[in-house]
Amino acid sequence: MKKHIYIFSPSSAIRDRSVVRRGVARLKALGHEVELDEAVFATHMRFAGDDETRLAAIDRAAASRADVALITRGGYGLTRLLPAIRYKAVAKAVERGTRFVGLSDFTAFQSAVLAQTGAVTWSGPALGEDFGVEGEPDEIMQACFEDLVSGQGEGTGWQLPKAEAAAGPVQVKGTLWGGNLSVLASMVGTPWLPPVKGGILFLEDVHEHPYRVERMLTQLLHAGVLGRQKAVLLGHFTNYKPVPHDRGFRLETVVDWLRRQIKAPVFTGLPFGHVPTKVALPVGAKVYLAVEGRDAFVLWGHRH
Repeated sequence: MKKHIYIFSPSSAIRDRSVVRRGVARLKALGHEVELDEAVFATHMRFAGDDETRLAAIDRAAASRADVALITRGGYGLTRLLPAIRYKAVAKAVERGTRFVGLSDFTAFQSAVLAQTGAVTWSGPALGEDFGVEGEPDEIMQACFEDLVSGQGEGTGWQLPKAEAAAGPVQVKGTLWGGNLSVLASMVGTPWLPPVKGGILFLEDVHEHPYRVERMLTQLLHAGVLGRQKAVLLGHFTNYKPVPHDRGFRLETVVDWLRRQIKAPVFTGLPFGHVPTKVALPVGAKVYLAVEGRDAFVLWGHRH
């Protein structure tokens, strides 16, 4: 079914326009109507236009009445805008049926929208890194996006590492929230981090060494955020380089440490992050987490 997809740039500037052109062509090939925001290629220093330009782009996305408002890319820039975003307009757009979709720096927008309005947005692909790739887009990413666009998605599942196989079934209900760990850690102590209690928190990051991942998790731990959750789901932490000084300190070390700090279960392998294969996750939705053996599911459809 043909859907209206609005493309906008709320964070870093697009440096290679061909990435956007390829992404738009692929979405059109899937049968969708694609509309580019007037400032989609704007540049100001490292940003996609100055703060006023990017705020106006968010306003236009909210007013577009599109089925999906999809970011071109992440990067940096949204935390600068948080006090000035018109959250009521965004919430009204969500209520009308617009699904705001993105990841990475977009975590700041998603968290703030949840904190200010309770509206649900979607962690998912970005136009450039997912639909604008030179090869073929990842099939799972594309299928999950199509489910999101059509409103038919009811959940996602993945297989845990052998070492994490649950001894008995785990069943947890709560608000799904999270995204990029660096962005979330930077929002601690601000009005833009949602005070979710009994939630299911998912996290991912890129270009962050495991010790920096641990340091950011420590920030969330000492701020009381991790202790309030019913479960923590770790996606992919990619593109970092171990160094000789680590002496065996690895990402697995951090995960083991985290499990000793909180009572809530910690599961890894969530197909989300700066990787080709990524699912779409409703930030702010009430979900049901079920784990049996190595099979993990997050469900938000009506049947649970």
